[in-house]
Amino acid sequence: MITLYHCMSARSFRPLWMLEELGLPYELKMLPFPPRVFDKGYLAINPLGTVPALLDGENRMTESAAMCQYLATRLPSKAMDVSPGEPGYAAYLNYLHFGEATLTFPQTLLLRYAYFEPAERRNTQVVNDYTKWFLARLRTLEPLLSQHGYLAADRFTAADVSVGYALLLAQHLELTAGFTPAVLDYWERLKARGGFVRAMAAQHEAALAQGISTMPAPDLRPSGQ
Repeated sequence: MITLYHCMSARSFRPLWMLEELGLPYELKMLPFPPRVFDKGYLAINPLGTVPALLDGENRMTESAAMCQYLATRLPSKAMDVSPGEPGYAAYLNYLHFGEATLTFPQTLLLRYAYFEPAERRNTQVVNDYTKWFLARLRTLEPLLSQHGYLAADRFTAADVSVGYALLLAQHLELTAGFTPAVLDYWERLKARGGFVRAMAAQHEAALAQGISTMPAPDLRPSGQ
């Protein structure tokens, strides 16, 4: 049984979405955000104190994009991986990591300096700069998505889950008004997938059952609200 440690709509949503797309059995353990502050016992699972953490037998993982690739290889019949001999393999690897390294990175700075820092340390300049950074890099997907439904191999893969999570986070941050037309259409397609819908419901139901807030993060709201 795979065990996934997860906070509401955090990076750990990537492997949760993968698990639902693949139909693999799993146990979902919900944590308060940030777990390194509010659940010190979690440090025994992941010394970084971050989510996700995925346990699969003797295997332990802490990187969400790597988990997407790992899980995709667990069930080849679902074709969510792209093999080295297939057309689109290089694009698959590129966008699998683009979702985390290029898109989610600026969002973490936006989150920190708009929401998580104490009021006196919040920084409008950083927020504005990294919002522009995120949207500029997201726009590079427009030519590809105006011609193709998905990012690699002309099918839905783990790369779409990786990038799709960044779009989910952008939605929570109210950045979708900056999406270009093909990117917005792509996001609407991703949200309509059964695996995405089930993952959203699974985290909500598990949070309620385990006594965890169903908010994406306790402080994910504008200052003063």
